[in-house]
Amino acid sequence: MRLLREQRGLSSAELARQAGLAKQTLSNLEQGTGNPTVDTLFAIAAALGVPVTRLVAEREQVMTVQRGDEVVWQQHPGYASRSLDHIYGSGVIENYVVRIGGESRAEGAGKPSEAHPVGTLEHLYVISGRVRVGPADTPVELSAGDFVRYPGDRPHVYESLDGESVVHIVVSVPRVQPGTGGVHVARSHGDGRR
Repeated sequence: MRLLREQRGLSSAELARQAGLAKQTLSNLEQGTGNPTVDTLFAIAAALGVPVTRLVAEREQVMTVQRGDEVVWQQHPGYASRSLDHIYGSGVIENYVVRIGGESRAEGAGKPSEAHPVGTLEHLYVISGRVRVGPADTPVELSAGDFVRYPGDRPHVYESLDGESVVHIVVSVPRVQPGTGGVHVARSHGDGRR
């Protein structure tokens, strides 16, 4: 709840006012010491402009890894599919195919990328090569066919371990309500040119 409030640039007093709650009630909930009613949760969700499930679901900030040789493909008539991941909510979703290393190697390679806005997740699938990617303090080594999801709201690294590697990255940045003090989201892995 605090994360969503801060993303919208709201003080706790303003959110409490918009939700029709006492400021102390909101403070207790943010500290994890309150015991809200269903009506209280719906009032807070409405004031934040999110579904109530967003308030009660665990925040996705754990790294998840799928090894290509351990996944199960679902068989369908004429094709097979593999689910990589799913998230709930809305916001900006960016898709990139990224070459790491090889001819794309530039000065500063291996330096961590800057953190994206709070709540951002990166979903990375290795198409070819071997890479070391993820949070700068806990990167993971992956090979072609492997998948990882990790928090993008802290410094993270992309490093090829075998010449040039190619990865597909989906960056999901949570939605910020217009006019609520949100920060403009700059493109993270490209400049928009085709």
